[in-house]
Amino acid sequence: MPLNRRTFLERSAAAGAGAAITGGVAAPAAAAGRDQALAQPQGHGRPPKRYSFTVMGTTDLHGNVFNWDYFTDKEFDDKAHNDVGLAKISTLVEQIRKDKGRRNTLLIDAGDTIQGTQLSYYYAKVDPITAKRGPVHPMAQAMNAIGYDAAALGNHEFNYGIPVLRKFEDQCDFPLLGANALDARTLRPAFAPYSMHRLCTPHGRDVKVAVLGLTNPGIAIWDKQNVSGKMVFPGLEEQAAKWVPKLRSMGADVVIVSAHSGSSGTSSYGDQLPYIENAAGLVAEQVPGIDAILVGHAHTEIAEYFVTNKETGKQVVLSEPLKWGQRLTLFDFDLVWDKGRWSVEKAGAQVLNSNTAAEDEKITRLLGDEHKKVVAYVNQVIGTSTAAMSTAAAPWRDEPIIDLIGHVQAETVRAALAGGQYAALPVLSQASCFSRTAAIPAGQVTIREAAGLYVFENTLEARLLTGSQVKDYLEFSARYYVQTPAAAPVDTAKLTNADNIPDYNYDAISGLTYDIDIARPAGSRIVNLAFEGKPVDAAAQFVLAVNNYRASGGGNFPHVAKAQQLWANSEEIRNTIINWVKAKGTVDPAEFAAVGWRLTRDGVPVF
Repeated sequence: MPLNRRTFLERSAAAGAGAAITGGVAAPAAAAGRDQALAQPQGHGRPPKRYSFTVMGTTDLHGNVFNWDYFTDKEFDDKAHNDVGLAKISTLVEQIRKDKGRRNTLLIDAGDTIQGTQLSYYYAKVDPITAKRGPVHPMAQAMNAIGYDAAALGNHEFNYGIPVLRKFEDQCDFPLLGANALDARTLRPAFAPYSMHRLCTPHGRDVKVAVLGLTNPGIAIWDKQNVSGKMVFPGLEEQAAKWVPKLRSMGADVVIVSAHSGSSGTSSYGDQLPYIENAAGLVAEQVPGIDAILVGHAHTEIAEYFVTNKETGKQVVLSEPLKWGQRLTLFDFDLVWDKGRWSVEKAGAQVLNSNTAAEDEKITRLLGDEHKKVVAYVNQVIGTSTAAMSTAAAPWRDEPIIDLIGHVQAETVRAALAGGQYAALPVLSQASCFSRTAAIPAGQVTIREAAGLYVFENTLEARLLTGSQVKDYLEFSARYYVQTPAAAPVDTAKLTNADNIPDYNYDAISGLTYDIDIARPAGSRIVNLAFEGKPVDAAAQFVLAVNNYRASGGGNFPHVAKAQQLWANSEEIRNTIINWVKAKGTVDPAEFAAVGWRLTRDGVPVF
């Protein structure tokens, strides 16, 4: 029986006093007897007792059950021919269990489970799991069927609000872990911090494996509207240092951390929080007593990475499987019985590629009806377009499809502010290219095509900025481009994502005109900044239509997080776009498309 939130909170006082919680039940008496037998001295020449087991791990599944792209309405594929989804992971898991023996394995996850596809969106918003007699979330159904033992909370778990997350938690047969997700009032864990698991060995004494879950402190910024005043999220290092010794004192032979936090030691939100966003490596380095860390959040692949703990000199193995179920991590542990206890003699990691596996029919049959419902939903026609539009060149050129996002946002904000104090101010609009494969076809437009423009659950706000603050904002955004001298050739494959800045952290602003001189160093690239043909006055006031992620400090853009909020909406921008298309009936780029910005070098356009 897994340790869930309710049993943890009920027994947390006892656990703090030293009572061992193993899977939510006390250690059986028979096991204690075997412990005494094993504690007898081993005879001279006897080989030491050894035991090996495997912990499998996934992370950043983001609502992927099937190897299917709901935005393109076809089987998922990419340049590397990766596959996605829990149906494929299930096949790999069953093979490992067959090879190792099921009782010698555990299966855990490092978070970001219930957001990311139209499948997960449908059961959060269209046919919500929170409704009376509502459905069971497809991710809960799949993970229960596969037999997960524990999962850490990811930041995207909070995108739909705490009630949806709590309902998902109730539907899971395994605990959702978050040692650093605390109740804002009591500062006690709002979720189970850990789970304890017993593995039976051929030698008598069971191996006790503790899984400590840690989530991302950035939740306080990224989902501020959902968690403010309700939960707080202190640093991973701090909470690991608190809990790992407790787990060891409770008899844990092996301690594994499942951390929704990358390993780079960096933060996208700058100094807005005193806690590191990507802290998994720091946890391994600073907190003694950890054997392995399943890393998440960064959407990178790390098959095996060792970090030396500064206090003990011990090597801690880290692994991050690629997102969406593209990889499965295997941690292999070799234990030896020594001085009356099990200790880790060797630990290593590897990843398996899910594109080598067929989808498990157990999972595809289980969720076939849900998949069909969502496919039918996303293929509903909502309007027509007079021209085809694509994001393929949007990272380096002002494209009509991004102008569409900006136009809808600005129009929505103007309507919201009409008749009020700020109605006369010009409205600018921020937009990013979230996907380089999004497209609106000429002819019929469906929900999936409109939704493909905005894959995140962001909502819309209006913030008040000055002209000088807008320029600072644009300069910060323009860091995204690699500095390219005027005489150098331009390769679009190498032009963007300077310093690993992701596409979603490059913003274009519509409602102004400006050039970005990529021959200049970052911080001095914005030239010819104008509004209605005149240079922007540094003191002029503008309303910025901006998504809540950016407005809350996501990406660490200057000024916006501290700017006055004039208006906010609870509807996802994706739905605002869909409803706008429905209301208009016809999308005509001639109504909104304009070249507001361009890349230049020494005044000469790059394209």
